[in-house]
Amino acid sequence: MEVNCDCLFVLGTLFATSLCMAVIYLAHRLGAIYQLFHKVEAQSPRHGGEIVADVLRAHNVQFIFTLVGGHISPILVACEKLGLRVVDTRHEATAVFAADAVARLSGTVGVAAVTAGPGLTNTVTAIKNAQMAESPLLLIGGAAATLLQGRGALQDIDQLSLFKPLCKFNASVRTVRDIAPVLRRALAAAQSGTPGPVFVEFPIDILYPYHVVQKELSPKGAPKGVMGRIINWYLQNHLNNLFAGAWEQRDLSPIPIHIPQASAEQVQQCVELLSRARAPIILLGSQATLPPTSAAELRKTLEALAIPCFLGGMARGMLGKDSLLHIRQNRRDALKNADLVILAGTVCDFRLSYGRVFNRRSKIIAVNRDQSQLLKNSDMFWKPSIAIQGDAGTFLTKLSEGLKNYSCPREWTEGLKEGDIKKEQANREKSNEKTEHHLNPLKVLHHVDNLMSDNSIIVADGGDFVGSAAYILRPRGPLCWLDPGAFGTLGVGGGFALGAKLCRPESEVWIIYGDGSLGYSIAEFDTFTRHKTPVIALVGNDACWSQISREQVPMLGSNVACGLSYNDYHVVAEGFGGKGFLLKREDEDSMDAIIQAAQDKSKKGNAALINVLIGKTNFRDGSISV
Repeated sequence: MEVNCDCLFVLGTLFATSLCMAVIYLAHRLGAIYQLFHKVEAQSPRHGGEIVADVLRAHNVQFIFTLVGGHISPILVACEKLGLRVVDTRHEATAVFAADAVARLSGTVGVAAVTAGPGLTNTVTAIKNAQMAESPLLLIGGAAATLLQGRGALQDIDQLSLFKPLCKFNASVRTVRDIAPVLRRALAAAQSGTPGPVFVEFPIDILYPYHVVQKELSPKGAPKGVMGRIINWYLQNHLNNLFAGAWEQRDLSPIPIHIPQASAEQVQQCVELLSRARAPIILLGSQATLPPTSAAELRKTLEALAIPCFLGGMARGMLGKDSLLHIRQNRRDALKNADLVILAGTVCDFRLSYGRVFNRRSKIIAVNRDQSQLLKNSDMFWKPSIAIQGDAGTFLTKLSEGLKNYSCPREWTEGLKEGDIKKEQANREKSNEKTEHHLNPLKVLHHVDNLMSDNSIIVADGGDFVGSAAYILRPRGPLCWLDPGAFGTLGVGGGFALGAKLCRPESEVWIIYGDGSLGYSIAEFDTFTRHKTPVIALVGNDACWSQISREQVPMLGSNVACGLSYNDYHVVAEGFGGKGFLLKREDEDSMDAIIQAAQDKSKKGNAALINVLIGKTNFRDGSISV
């Protein structure tokens, strides 16, 4: 009998302990324990949007791009009150593209805020582009109230699952007190390692004041009796947990970021390898332009190394427009003859024929922050002699310091430059050929290149016409060229130009559009007008998706879906408040005057669009023909 009593006592104790632990766990999950020690200021008019703005300001964010929605209004209002410039666009993708441009040009995190559901789904392409371009970007998204998620609320979808493959960091803020720590972690993640986009979701009840949320949570027609009291307690507890400790002082400062670096031993190995090279080449990619090495410092480093460079992506213009070290043409031939190649933030993807362009005997030094990008396709067509997971800009600086007595053979550099000049001269001669109809696009681009100001920023958004522009227009300096990157996204033009003009209001910002890509963001001329960002758009109008048509017609015998019209895009721009110009064959002799008139309008504060009626071009493997 005593044994049974003892067993019952033990079982009872275990049951009571388990029950107690379950109650404590439930109380913790419901925030009841936290509320015992942290105050709920029910009378406070403050709201969560103010904390978001405080964190952004503490991280030196100057601009927040948006398309307004009720889910995120408190954030936008608070940012405006703190002096952050809120810039609203006509499409959510444009807001993200603008934030991307700010990130690339400023070295900080670009920020876009959009409303829930379709507001967020509209950003997917732009976020994927930022991921592939390795741009540090914070996407803020609205969301349904915490208690209504998954219950059919307006614009309620599983947003975190949508962005998980696209962003380095994803989080949904569940209480007001979590806003600052979650945002700080997100902003640090965006810049650490290989930069990229991050996503933070803000349910609507996290952002509005207590009394507003309380009114929405108050039960209407709740059951009476015990069930009614349980429901009322649960809702009140949930409300209190949202705001418990909300306005306590918290750290808003940036969290230190981690950037991988080459070791001293790796740098020394590269110094020894390069010191024996007779025909070296540097392929500089966008990643080399990232902080902590400034563009000015990187340019000095490249000039000190005095090694011929091919510049791609954001690295275009790194050496100015007339550098003897910058080689623009005949890259394939140069790589076949090189005995050493430095891939500084450059990836062996389709742009380098997956590595097939390299000479099998060449030594290859690859430097990249991302391990997967560092060794991409190295199992197929190429093998790095030295592979370094680290920051390319810092690596080049250390390499230069270790090569004080090295001198790249002059005949190698001069030979590459001579080939460069010959190819460009041949392309210039093609610009003088008469097209069957309309203007020779190469001639137009040469005239624009001659007239661009020395502080110009070029935004590339298109296929055929932009492909020609990439070989003719010369970026004036570091960080003066913006293109989508490896994803090849059409539609970046309006957003990129908006971000660029806000970052550098003194610069002349040019968007080089194809007539196909223009359709994605021509409505942003309204944004340019309202926000006083007078950019200049040059539209190569050949009434066709020419890059597709050129291969589709001979291969498949049809031009279906490739034809467009010679539309009056200059008139559309004027409808949105800009200034439009039409440039056609009859205006060939006054081409410079029309281009300069557009520049003058821009200087006076008007966004301008030059609609250029052009003939067909051919851009393939670096060759340009009319």
